[in-house]
Amino acid sequence: MTGQIGEVMQESMQAALTWVRSNATSLGLAEDFTREIDLHIHVPAGAIPKDGPSAGVTMATVLASLLTDTPVRPLTAMTGEITLSGNVLPVGGIKEKFLAARRAGVETIILPAENRQNVEEDLTPEMMEGVTVHYASRIEDVLDVALPLMKARPDKQPAAAASSSIS
Repeated sequence: MTGQIGEVMQESMQAALTWVRSNATSLGLAEDFTREIDLHIHVPAGAIPKDGPSAGVTMATVLASLLTDTPVRPLTAMTGEITLSGNVLPVGGIKEKFLAARRAGVETIILPAENRQNVEEDLTPEMMEGVTVHYASRIEDVLDVALPLMKARPDKQPAAAASSSIS
């Protein structure tokens, strides 16, 4: 893991990778897939150093997309912290992230279920116009929306796809 990241971001990336490794078979991957490939995650330098847990679900989604060769749904944004067991935890700055995603032309936004109240209290119907919001309690909920072309997992119906990040 390299690039413009701090300790918290590294922990988010590691949690995402650990979840993917732990759930390899449910993603249709070989249990020992990491023996055959080397993963390197690089976060390019930007205007603001990136150091927060908000990118956890995005990192897990990107890894699942890459490793399963499943494209992410276009014009989709997501944010949320991920635990090692796959729970999606709430994050801050929902209004700002939502509005930035909308300005960028995002049509689908995936947010932690525990941030629903922030949306209901902080965003007007006009702000939400043209955007579909999905709430996630688990990373599987995120993948169902973000990766619609993912082959059916044994424990689920075919998953649903995401491509932009509002982490």
